[in-house]
Amino acid sequence: MRELKPRDDLVILTCAEMGRADAAAIAGGVPGIDLMEAAGRAVADAVTAHHARQPVVVLCGPGNNGGDGFVAGRHLQARRWPVRLGLLGERRALKGDAAWAAATWAGEAAPLTLDLLDGRPLVIDALFGAGLTRPIQGIAGDLIDRINGEALTTVAVDVPSGLHGDSGEIMGRAPMATRTVTFFRAKPGHYSLEGLRRCGALEVADIGITPTVLREIAPRLWLNAPALWQSHLRRTDRGDHKYARGHATILAGEIATGAARLAALGARRAGAGLVTIATPPAALAVYQAAEPGNLVTVCKDGDAFARLLEDERRNAILVGPGSGVGERTRNAALAALATRRPVVLDADAITVFARSPAELFAAVQGQALLTPHEGEFRRLFPDLVAIPAKVERARQAARLSGATVLLKGSDTVIAAPDGRAVINVHASPGLATAGAGDVLAGIAAGLLAQGLSAFAAAAAAAWLHGDCALRFGHPGLIAEDLVGQIPYALQAALAAN
Repeated sequence: MRELKPRDDLVILTCAEMGRADAAAIAGGVPGIDLMEAAGRAVADAVTAHHARQPVVVLCGPGNNGGDGFVAGRHLQARRWPVRLGLLGERRALKGDAAWAAATWAGEAAPLTLDLLDGRPLVIDALFGAGLTRPIQGIAGDLIDRINGEALTTVAVDVPSGLHGDSGEIMGRAPMATRTVTFFRAKPGHYSLEGLRRCGALEVADIGITPTVLREIAPRLWLNAPALWQSHLRRTDRGDHKYARGHATILAGEIATGAARLAALGARRAGAGLVTIATPPAALAVYQAAEPGNLVTVCKDGDAFARLLEDERRNAILVGPGSGVGERTRNAALAALATRRPVVLDADAITVFARSPAELFAAVQGQALLTPHEGEFRRLFPDLVAIPAKVERARQAARLSGATVLLKGSDTVIAAPDGRAVINVHASPGLATAGAGDVLAGIAAGLLAQGLSAFAAAAAAAWLHGDCALRFGHPGLIAEDLVGQIPYALQAALAAN
């Protein structure tokens, strides 16, 4: 079973893990003030690299985020940028490295007022960092409201103030930043739905923390990219044949016949050597008259599906796309899981267990993949929906079910039962169209048929699926358009660094 290969440069750190990275760097001989100096300079560098010289206002908070702002302001002033700086609280109340940074700023640290934004300056948001625990109120909130109301160009330090670095929640309010400069590694909140909306261009700056600190931290979350799984896509054996590339079997339904057809095309384009559609008798002619490369067989009920799976060459199974919410789908899903072969359960195969999720979880074994959208997730995991952090919701769902969980969305999260997780943001809003999820499930099944683990197949499928949408463009994208883009997405993944 070919597994995902984590890479240090794709690591995402929680707020606590980033604190450990800072502490490890300091323990290793890098003073905290050097880290702050490098962070502030990185912010100034980002401002000068992407904007023409203009009036700048730096909004500093009372903690280390504000300290980074003091340093950024000093560097910009040294480069002859006109800089005003506002501080939340008293300068004399600052402590530690933030007090040091404030002492290096020779100018005024004015109290925060709305007047600081007069004249539409470029704003550096250094008010609050990623670990904020309460909603932003008062003058800081009023400033953020005006920034958003006037659409002021804003560069955020670490995170847009109010965006929680772990959960991606908005703590009352947060600015819509043009650019966000964070340090060493990104955080989960940067890639959350609100993070994607509010961070603008995300820049991860090197501030002198060596990647070796990651060995002690042992992170379990990565940004999805081909480097994690691309080696599994290369097939160079001239002796390959269709059975060597795997045989995916898909349970189809009688009504929504397009779903299984889209999934079959996704599986074939992803590299499966053969794909069989198992159809109810009444829909046989529909599937037989469709794509000629799809194999079609009659499958009346769950028992018939179990007999079909007695052929061990059927090494990947997909149940759900258009299968129907009924006993046939339920029994087929249980039969598929009983084989201990790789299984994808999507759409109807998730919904059919909404009243008895424990039955499904008890049946999960081997390489199983669940691919719910948020609505299907609520049906199967009602006790987890209150968890604000999507990564944590997916992780707990994977632990509870014993399956890898691919929780769809602009910030798709793939979580394994052992706690590893990947966030995929390589996608397009154009994927919000009927049938797109069927193609995704098919791609995952096709990769499972070729020997990828459920975790690796889910990560690869999510990236390839998103790349297909990005290549075709938006608006106007429909699910059928995705299939023809899969070969080009595969080529791009293989060529990526």
